[in-house]
Amino acid sequence: MSTNKLWLVAAILVAGTASAAEVPASFDAKNCKAEYPKASLMNEEQGTVSMSFLVSTGGEVKDSKVEKSSGFKNLDKAAIKSLSACKFKPGTKDGAPAETWTKVDYAWKLD
Repeated sequence: MSTNKLWLVAAILVAGTASAAEVPASFDAKNCKAEYPKASLMNEEQGTVSMSFLVSTGGEVKDSKVEKSSGFKNLDKAAIKSLSACKFKPGTKDGAPAETWTKVDYAWKLD
């Protein structure tokens, strides 16, 4: 019985290694920030928006979507708009630049 468990773990590790050939796009969060919407500041809105971006081999965003809302439309729209304008480092497939989807969480916090 323990031999079967060992084989299952090894199979999962091998399967996981095969998909590691794709590296998603990334960006420098320090150089790419969204401006807090004025209405959201006034209403003291905070939250984290989870988004996905389709990034070209040149690092431009070709498509974007909100995966999970912050709970506030203004914050979601501002994050998508600002991050879509950022320059990304393109993802790779098998070591070559490739168009890839990448996930980004953006946290809106009031100081």
